[in-house]
Parts: sequence; C-alpha cells; structure tokens
Amino acid sequence: MGTSELEVGHGVRRNSTLVCVPIMAESVDEMLDQMRKANELGADLVEIRIDFLNNFSPRQDLEILIKQSPLPALITYRPVWEGGQYKGDEIKRREALLMALEVGADYIDIELKVAHEFFNFIQGKKPEKGLIIVSSHNYENTPSVEEIGDLVAKIQATTADIVKIATTAQDITDSARIFQVLVHCELPFIGLVMKEKGLISRILSAKFGGYLTFGSLEAGVVSAPGQPTIKDLLDLYNFRQIGPDTKVHGVIGNPIGHSKSPHLYNAAFKSVGFNGIYIPLLVDSVENFLNTYSSPDFVGYSYTIPHKENGLKCCDEVDPVAKAIGAISCMIRRPTDGNLIGYNVDYLGAIAAIEDGLRELKSTNGLSGSPLAGKLFVVIGAGGAGKALAYGGKEKGARVVIANRTYDKAKKLASKVGGEAITLAELENFHPEDDMILANATSVGMKPMIDDTLIPKKALKHYSLVFDAIYTPKLTRLLREAQESGAAVVYGTEMFINQAFVQFEKFTGFPAPKQLMWDVLARNT
Repeated sequence: MGTSELEVGHGVRRNSTLVCVPIMAESVDEMLDQMRKANELGADLVEIRIDFLNNFSPRQDLEILIKQSPLPALITYRPVWEGGQYKGDEIKRREALLMALEVGADYIDIELKVAHEFFNFIQGKKPEKGLIIVSSHNYENTPSVEEIGDLVAKIQATTADIVKIATTAQDITDSARIFQVLVHCELPFIGLVMKEKGLISRILSAKFGGYLTFGSLEAGVVSAPGQPTIKDLLDLYNFRQIGPDTKVHGVIGNPIGHSKSPHLYNAAFKSVGFNGIYIPLLVDSVENFLNTYSSPDFVGYSYTIPHKENGLKCCDEVDPVAKAIGAISCMIRRPTDGNLIGYNVDYLGAIAAIEDGLRELKSTNGLSGSPLAGKLFVVIGAGGAGKALAYGGKEKGARVVIANRTYDKAKKLASKVGGEAITLAELENFHPEDDMILANATSVGMKPMIDDTLIPKKALKHYSLVFDAIYTPKLTRLLREAQESGAAVVYGTEMFINQAFVQFEKFTGFPAPKQLMWDVLARNT
C-alpha cells in the first residue's frame, strides 16, 4: 500500500497504514467477542492467534472465526520457536494455515524459517484470495541496516506477498534502521521494533509507509512487548492523520512512560490543524538520539529528567536564559539551517505558579512586585529543574538555598545564584525563619515511588508554601503532608501547563489553545 490520502470519518486520513488488533483468547466465543470490540474501536483488521486456542478444531473453528469476523482476518499460528504458543506437529500447522486460506482468510502469516517448505506444500492448492505474510522475529536485538536488507531479500525470494520483520530495541535509535529499510522496500512491509524503546516504530510506521501496525485491545494484553493500545494509537497519537509530511516532536527523558505531555500536545496539535505528532522518547544518550534522528522532519523536543543538562550540551545555539540556568527544557530544529536551538521555559512555568500561589495568601495582599522578593526560597535538587527554579527565584529577588544529596553540586549552583548550599541531611533541621518557600525539583515521590519524600513532615511546619515539580501523581506525599502541616501547596501541574503553553507556540507558531490543554490535563491527572 502507498500513502495516498484517504477519507476517514470526518477528517482526511494522511496514510493508508492499517491498524491491526491481535486476538488472543482461549475460546472461539471469546475471540468473537474481542473481534467485535476491535471493530467498535476502529481497527482495520484483526490478527487471530489460533495458537492461543484450547482444543483447536481447525475446520470448525476457522469456519466460525473467519466467516463471523466483522473485519478482515489475518490468521497466525505461531510456534513456540518463534515466540508463539503452538507446540505441535509442523505438518498439521501447515494444513491449518492452508485451510484458513481456503475458508477465506484475508491474510496468513508464515515464518521465514519454514516459508520455502510452506510454499512448496501449498503449490497448486492456494486459492486466489488471501495474501501471505512471511515474517521474521528477533527477540534479542535489531540488526544492522545491511542485515535487515538481506533479511528482506530472503523474504522476497520466498514469493511472499508482504514482508514482516520484528526486532527488539536495545536503544531508541534501533527503530531508525527499520525506517531506513522500510522506505526503500519494494514489497508491502510491516517493520516494527519491540519493547518500550521501540514504540516510535509502531507510531511512525504510518509516516514511513508501513503496511500495518498493531494495537492491543487493552493495556498489558499484548502479542509482542511494547504494543500500544488501539485506543492510544487512534485517540492519543492521532494515527490516522500521520503521513509522510508529519512533523515529529516528543519528550526526551528516562523514565518517560508517566509523561502526560503526549496527551496535551497531540490534542492541541489536532485542534489547530497542525500536522504534527508528539511521542514519548525513552532516551539513554541524547547525543546518539539527535545524531540518528537528524532529518528535517524531527523538529522539536521537550526535555525532562535526567536529560535537561545533556540536552544543552547538544545544542548548536542556546537561549541566554537557558545558558544562565545551565539546562534546557525545550529544543527546536530551525528549518532554515537545521540548527538545534535550546530554551528553558521551566522557570517561567514554575515561578509563575509559585507566585500565583503566594498571591493567594493573605500575607501578600496589597504588595507590589513579585511575592517571592525577599522570601527564603529552599530548592531541593541541583539538576536541570533545580537550576531553573534557583535561577527564577534569584530573578524575582528571593534568597535562594539549595539542598542536594551531593553537597558539591548544591554549592556550585548556590554560588551561581548568590545563595546558600546545604545537604539533604541538614534540611530536616533547617529553619532559620518561618514563612519559607520550599520547592522540590527532584523525581523523588514520582509515580511509581509515590511513598517517597526527602523531607520529614515535622519540618514542613516552617514553610508557608510548598511546590512540587512532579505532576504524576498530582498530590504527592510531600504536598499532602505540607497541606496537613498548614502550608499552601502548588501542584506540579501548574508548572507543567504554564511551560506547555510556551512550548506549544514554539513548536507550531500558533497561539496555544489554553482551555483545551487545561481540559485535557484535568482528564489525565
């Protein structure tokens, strides 16, 4: 299939990449129920994994499954030696797959290892209807471009109708090798990279001309590691609208699965008609990622823990504020020359949220200027987020104190902002005055480690306001205990949404649809 524009629903579909839902139940009735759900959710076809069936009766079960399927059916009978469930005789497996074609299956899948034997077996018997996918699965790594190319040639030599290659991601850059082969393959090609670091291959298959991608019916129930749900593919990532010209954006971090940024930006992109996609990017090395995905279509990134400082080192140019802070939170590829420009908008989002919280306190009523001016502002953490908060506090006239696990890092940052440095151990008894402001700029307390905190509850009584940069969960243990101690709290969602408005405008050139973004965030936190 090519990438011609097709009308889908109420909008223009920019790609013809199919969305396939794997059906993996133990009974025929359960499979039929799952197929109906897949149809309701918008799938284009279903992969019926008959190797999952208990007491499989080929003729009877295939007649029911194929003829009663509400969608085109791909029949897969995967053996254990290729990651499936079937442990039986190979001849019986061949017979069942031929029978599937005879009954009317739209596709069957046969593994490269036995493809030649299978084509010899069905010679003169294959009905006209039905396409044969020849597949190769590598559950250890992703080979070189040359090796993948050789694999494609071997599959083509079997007289396959469709090539399928699934590899395993050791690094997010592995998907680039599949993309490179995908755009040059003469046959229809299903090219996917498994595991979380391969998610990019499943979403961007539509951009690079993949024949189909897989989406599970529900989270965690997958036929291969790293599969998104069909709901996420269609609703979160706007899969139908992704095409060859779609601009790629994402959030670079590690870990990254918790991020709500894709919900926010993809909904906002769609609302203004911007041809862009925003995906979570689980990155080990920022430099390797940027060097690998260097095409003009990879245009903008948000940066989160732990890559805000690494990102700055990879910029061709750095905004003066980001340079002063020593970390970036946003990177844009300039279209005129391809240079990577780094910005830091974290401090804007965080400081604005803290100032709003302080203005709601009675003690600031009637005061002009920043309510942070003159306050003792304690920042936990000396990484990228900590640097942004410390810089913002200094700019607003606060007296900044940096508390960090590594004292030398705290001291280095404190010297930059004319502040004081203490260790985390000293934080418990640090209260030279009351009415202080506390900001957590570390990942401690973030999902899934939601019971962690860096400061005991008894120490929170000395603070009038506590801010946590974490937004998953919205109410962290730190904020809950601060409330119980009588402090006002500012959620990380406030910082997150404020900086998202700025980043959206840098990514798209459009004004941010603020109310929509607020609504999306409220539904997803």
